[in-house]
Amino acid sequence: MIIGILKEIKAEENRVSTTPVGVEVMKHHGHTILVEKGAGKGSGFQDTAYAEVGAEIVDSAREVFSRSEMIMRVKEPQPAEYELLREGQIYFAFLHLAASEELTRALIKRRSINIAYETIQKPDGSLPLLTPMSEVAGPMAIQEGAKYLEMAQGGHGILLWGVPGVDPGTVVILGGGIVGINAAKMACGMGAKVYVLDTNLDRLRYLSDVMPKNCFPLMSTPATIRELIVRADVVVGAVLVPGARTSKLVTRNMLKTMKRGAVLVDVSIDQGGCFETSHETTHSNPTYTVDGLVHYAVSNMPGAVPRTSTIALTNATLPYALEIANKGWKRAMKENPEIKLGANVIEGKVIRKSVADVFGLEATPVDFLL
Repeated sequence: MIIGILKEIKAEENRVSTTPVGVEVMKHHGHTILVEKGAGKGSGFQDTAYAEVGAEIVDSAREVFSRSEMIMRVKEPQPAEYELLREGQIYFAFLHLAASEELTRALIKRRSINIAYETIQKPDGSLPLLTPMSEVAGPMAIQEGAKYLEMAQGGHGILLWGVPGVDPGTVVILGGGIVGINAAKMACGMGAKVYVLDTNLDRLRYLSDVMPKNCFPLMSTPATIRELIVRADVVVGAVLVPGARTSKLVTRNMLKTMKRGAVLVDVSIDQGGCFETSHETTHSNPTYTVDGLVHYAVSNMPGAVPRTSTIALTNATLPYALEIANKGWKRAMKENPEIKLGANVIEGKVIRKSVADVFGLEATPVDFLL
């Protein structure tokens, strides 16, 4: 199969979908790899490194789109690229379609094969391609929250971990999944007082067993959220329902009860965000203030540490990319239910019901297309 590795063009996205190591492995399986010129530069991988393992370096995204049977990317197609997608072409990337009706309808129109990293799912419910990026985003949420608590950054001047004789800050984390537990590890390691809220009692039992004594796992209810955000210095939105739009757990009215200069970090912004007042921001302009509260809602947080993120992502995506390339998407989905769950929009049909429901579209079971 001819596989294209595109340069990322989303604002301040420095990751690349595959390292030279990944390209070498795909070459060994007999595939032709096209790498857009400069695709790996932001992550520290030069064109020469890709060429040395057998990739063909091409000058433009248009050429990659026109020649490739499968496109690999970190992020979704951008509006200027919609027309470049071909019918039957595989696009394998993070898509987050529930947050964008425009993108969803564009993919329907192009009749491409769109497989989302974030909805590939193992039988135990884990999300193997989202996990490494969540392991990056969780600690970063605390790192950014601590930074924006500084008075010069708009915060109320609290040192999150305190000093002897002074109380540490309070962190409230909404969601006890991969982002949540990694955020909690970071915050607890700093010495903050940490509350992790989740609706899964088994998950709460697990967190109680493995987390230190300054972490308090609690059942998430609207009343508990209302009570805890009054005390919070940092609130981390780490809620995820695979492939679906995120519920708004913190409303505009709740903000009025919070400390002025507290920080809200919405890691869920890729799926629409879990704070009512969230809107997407960028690394160059990461925050804004609503009702005296600092909001951080960068949608590609791992892009700030692209070298680490790219290597971690390649480690996770490569086995699935190889299976799709070796077998073709239909056989890969028939033989691997994890890949089948990655189907979002296929040949003009919305496969993912949670995406169809958000936009009032009809969902088509993928088995009808296999």
